[in-house]
Amino acid sequence: MKYDLSDRLVVGIASSALFDLSDCDAVFREQGEDAYRTYQGTHADDILGKGVAFPFIRRLLALNGLADPRDPLVEVIILSRNDPDTGLRVMRSVAAHGLHISRAVFQQGRSAHRFMPALNMSLFLSANGSDVREAVADGLPAGHVLRTERVDDDADQELRIAFDFDGVLAGDASERIFRREGLDEFRAHEALNATTPHDPGPLRDFLAGINRIQRLEEEERLEDPTYRPRLRVSLVTARDAPSHERAVRSLRQWGLRVNDAFFLGGIDKAAVMRALDPHIFFDDQVSHLNGTAPATPSVHVPFGVVNASPEVPG
Repeated sequence: MKYDLSDRLVVGIASSALFDLSDCDAVFREQGEDAYRTYQGTHADDILGKGVAFPFIRRLLALNGLADPRDPLVEVIILSRNDPDTGLRVMRSVAAHGLHISRAVFQQGRSAHRFMPALNMSLFLSANGSDVREAVADGLPAGHVLRTERVDDDADQELRIAFDFDGVLAGDASERIFRREGLDEFRAHEALNATTPHDPGPLRDFLAGINRIQRLEEEERLEDPTYRPRLRVSLVTARDAPSHERAVRSLRQWGLRVNDAFFLGGIDKAAVMRALDPHIFFDDQVSHLNGTAPATPSVHVPFGVVNASPEVPG
């Protein structure tokens, strides 16, 4: 019987986001591909350290404990530029860290993002900004994982996810109005269209997959009042009143929900993130992420008008 991905939350992860590849990346940059392949072969049994997205992936996979092991809720698939031979170190590191990841796509020197639709992926994470920009340009939901100084608490099983709204969960039509006509016209437009849902953005379907698991957690809590849900989702946006209403109504009309919403109206997101302490935060604006990334695992979604001019996240 074929393995059906259609009803699962499927996330693609590059080895550069899952693990710390600083040692082998330095070899590739300084000595070239042949030296890199030799290095990976001789270090195939050396376990790679945890990367920025490792805590997020570990917690995401742990949610499979809510379901029959033969029918997992979450599937994580490696998408790698390594060839199968040099990819052995990645898969051995996956096993050594106890991650239940058994599927991978290795494409020597090429980004494998074009296989995302075939694998029903609603998210692809990579530390390679060029690969992410190519995926987003092809209309695929992808994010560039940025460096962080945060040290994860391995004992904590809760998974806290934070999203920006425009250009992440929603499209960028309103952002275009703001940039073209200014804040007052943006607010007036959003108030006038408060009951009209936004077009979906690149990560709308990923949130839908998260919400499906949250509904299972709610069912578990109803059966067992002592059960503490592990998933918590927050919306953190520069919108404020009256433009907040259209965001809330859009989520409702999409059949989606968040646990918390922060309508900051220009307040620095970094300070809020330090208090909220999510395990991952998605935003489309580099200016916001440069502030959040040092203390919060942050992901740049290079979508829409704000990313029309290339910027390099720091």
